[in-house]
Amino acid sequence: MTETVDLFIIGGGINGAGIARDAAGRGLSVMLCEKDDLAQGTSSRSGKLVHGGLRYLEYYEFRLVREALIEREVLLASAPHIIWPMRFVLPHSPEDRPAWLVRLGLFLYDYLGGRKRLPGTRTLDLRRDPEGAPIEDQFTKGFEYSDCWVDDARLVALNAVDAAERGARIFTRTACTSARREGDLWRVEMTDTRNGARTTVMARALVNAGGPWVSDIIQRVAGANSTRKVRLVKGSHIITPKFWDGANAYLVQNHDKRVIFINPYEGDKALIGTTDIPYDGTPENVAIEETEIDYLLKTVNRYFKQKLRRSDVLHSFSGVRPLYDDGQGNPSAVTRDYVFDLDTTGGAPLLNVFGGKITTFRKLAEHALQRLQPTFPKMGPDWTATGILPGGEIEKGDVPKFLDRLATHYPWLPRDLARYYTRTYGARTARLIGGATSLADLGQSFGPRFYEAEVRYLMAQEWAETTEDILTRRTKHGLHMSEDQTAAFAAWFERQPADAA
Repeated sequence: MTETVDLFIIGGGINGAGIARDAAGRGLSVMLCEKDDLAQGTSSRSGKLVHGGLRYLEYYEFRLVREALIEREVLLASAPHIIWPMRFVLPHSPEDRPAWLVRLGLFLYDYLGGRKRLPGTRTLDLRRDPEGAPIEDQFTKGFEYSDCWVDDARLVALNAVDAAERGARIFTRTACTSARREGDLWRVEMTDTRNGARTTVMARALVNAGGPWVSDIIQRVAGANSTRKVRLVKGSHIITPKFWDGANAYLVQNHDKRVIFINPYEGDKALIGTTDIPYDGTPENVAIEETEIDYLLKTVNRYFKQKLRRSDVLHSFSGVRPLYDDGQGNPSAVTRDYVFDLDTTGGAPLLNVFGGKITTFRKLAEHALQRLQPTFPKMGPDWTATGILPGGEIEKGDVPKFLDRLATHYPWLPRDLARYYTRTYGARTARLIGGATSLADLGQSFGPRFYEAEVRYLMAQEWAETTEDILTRRTKHGLHMSEDQTAAFAAWFERQPADAA
């Protein structure tokens, strides 16, 4: 007999994982399938920010900015281990936006979302304030404001973990190959991309959270149609050595009205981006172009005394943003808001998700479940606004105090390793450490702060199956390892049995 579930979700990015978590927490039976790894597409290739979107004010996206600003503090409370405040310095360029316009935007940014926990904007004299030290002398005035940093891929993984712990079933490397309505149900076929095994389930509702593949899923998989379209825009980032002192980030304006973030990354590095380029290729093949690298370097070098060269680029990555096509010609002006297309014409509902951004994923998920309320009238109420993500169960979000407690419980744990575990696993660090009573008990060392115990935890708890899953998405160890270390880890990993975790 074919199993029937309430909700079947296609897509293991931030929106799909967020919807799965929300639905499972309301008591629905949930399945989610992702053709690759969790967050392998757009959701691991963002600018790593939980932010209101200062520049969206210029396009009158007041509703989106207000919602994002409110969500910024909700998410900060829900996952203080992987989300934390960051101060951004905006050097003012009189050649671009006028100072009064920047001040007005920052004033709205401070008050539009009812800011409570984060410090407000202040004006800087870049000739005297230390934040101006790395900036070219011609820029004398600046502003400083608050937003938050996030480990985007871990945010996806933690939503999936929470969903699973609430009863959802998560299938990675499993493609949804067919979905057809049969009366008031969907007959959904999944294919395991590792071995070709096929599974059929019935679902009372289908959610298409395919991101860049949303239109393909509508037409090819579900055999349906939608009047809404997705517009693909490529955003690329580069990673260089960090070239300024201090924990603050920078936001600079370019002559084309784009803004570029220069953020501290992984301690000794800088994350610089992003570009905004219309994209017509397949999302799987997206890659940075040399013209994008030149663009980012030229923008940074316009403002900073220390000039970056092509040889300073250590790594790069590109992602395809699946924006809702609102008809705007300029890619930067295309809305970052989300739009739902609920199709009930054939019986069982199909909810297609267009657009969205990391910051508003929780609200998007909440709104998605509200749209499905008529199908599930007995499901539980909204709950995620006060829900804590796995590892975020840190009293009052006080990460430094938690780190001190960790040092007391594990005096043998080096401080830098304890800090890394805290910032990655939070209150679940004890689960990773297990019964270890010494550094040797954590197993083989593969690189800086990288031990076997963590690998086994990720395989057992977070669906990590490949070296890329571990080094690039669940962690950023790959950025800190030499080629020889990476090769040695890959060789060790290859020798592990599938059930080694």
